[in-house]
Amino acid sequence: MKKPIITILGTGYVGLTTAAIFAAAGIKTYVVDTNDERLDSVRRGKSFFYEQGLDPIIAAGLAANMLIPTTSYADSVAHSDIVFSAVGTPDNPDGSSNLRYIFAAATEAALYLKPGAIYVQKSTVPVGTGAKVKEVFAKAKLPVAYVSNPEFLRESTAVLDSLWFDRIVVGGEDQAGLESVKAAYRLVEESRLAIAKLAGITAPAVMPAGDYITVNLESAELVKVVSNAFLALKISFANSIAFLADKSGADVMQVLDTVGRDRRIGQAFLNAGRGYGGGCFPKDVSGLIAAGLEQGVDLGIMRQAQSVNESMPGYIIEKLQDALGGSLKQRRITVLGLSFKAGTSDVRRSPAIAIANTLAERGAEVATFDPQSNKESSPLLDEPVTIASTIESALSGADAVIVATGWPEFISYGAKNYAAKLSGTIFVDAMNCFDIQDITAAGLQYLGVGRSA
Repeated sequence: MKKPIITILGTGYVGLTTAAIFAAAGIKTYVVDTNDERLDSVRRGKSFFYEQGLDPIIAAGLAANMLIPTTSYADSVAHSDIVFSAVGTPDNPDGSSNLRYIFAAATEAALYLKPGAIYVQKSTVPVGTGAKVKEVFAKAKLPVAYVSNPEFLRESTAVLDSLWFDRIVVGGEDQAGLESVKAAYRLVEESRLAIAKLAGITAPAVMPAGDYITVNLESAELVKVVSNAFLALKISFANSIAFLADKSGADVMQVLDTVGRDRRIGQAFLNAGRGYGGGCFPKDVSGLIAAGLEQGVDLGIMRQAQSVNESMPGYIIEKLQDALGGSLKQRRITVLGLSFKAGTSDVRRSPAIAIANTLAERGAEVATFDPQSNKESSPLLDEPVTIASTIESALSGADAVIVATGWPEFISYGAKNYAAKLSGTIFVDAMNCFDIQDITAAGLQYLGVGRSA
């Protein structure tokens, strides 16, 4: 089969990862962005964000002249058989998705798309967006196939998820276009062992089936936000049970671990802690609520999940404040972890950032540290918060520590090391990822979310 030429519009977490993977599969792939700083990083063979295994794939694609960074639609879209839109969809103040980049990308692409090209929407958009984008091409009188192809990559495992995917979903009416998009992903499947070796990533012990699913356009648009909203709902449900566990003396981890062994429920994302963040879950929950209201449907269950999640940083801080005698003023508190999850430098809507800033607002002296996100966090942290260069310097002299992101470096640091560096004795496990007995045996007072010593 002749390999297509592909353009990816946008170098965000989805766009750059997808472009690098296609290029590594031997597909000539242009990656387009108006941000020169981002493109300069790509031209040097490096991602501007941290993602395991991505840099060597980018470097190999550049060396083989298969990955071509550019700011020009004319130099990329005009030569491409398939164009993927992976531009940003930030929130509006009311929680709905701001689609200005979606339509700007489609409008400019329409100037250069060749007849018979396929335009693929990779960005997460509200249901009904595809029909409006198709109008852009209809007005330009372009015979272009439009396909919705939602992404399901997880930050921190994006390369692995691209190579061994659970499912590829395509939606639309043009059957030839749908098949062409699926064929591009099958080329990735054929090359995935070689790509994984290049990335330094181990293949999963159990290979997922990698289903290819074809649905209608509106279903494809809805499936991504519904998937993320359901996972967010599981997290907020787990935190609701943590509130009850704290009041009753139950251990939420024991409860949820046992509940999750029911195959009908499953253990994934059934975890209590400081809540979800990042660029997807908060935005997709808000987007789903807004899309429902636009259709006259009030998704109250999602509004409640959103409310629980927003309360978690404050809930954790209240537990710490009570343990410190009712006041945080002039207390030195260390917050370890700033990214919204371990394995990524992404700090968008990170609960850890919210915890650090709220502590400072209440008069605490706050020191923070993250293995990958110190630079990204700096603009988001309030001025009184300091960023340390090592875990040791962050902990030194602190009255309490909050482990707010589950980085392996923090989990393996050792309870005795924490006790030796701290001046106080309070250890807040905001991720429920530590062994209570290890912490208390080192002379520290353990505070978890829905579990206590």
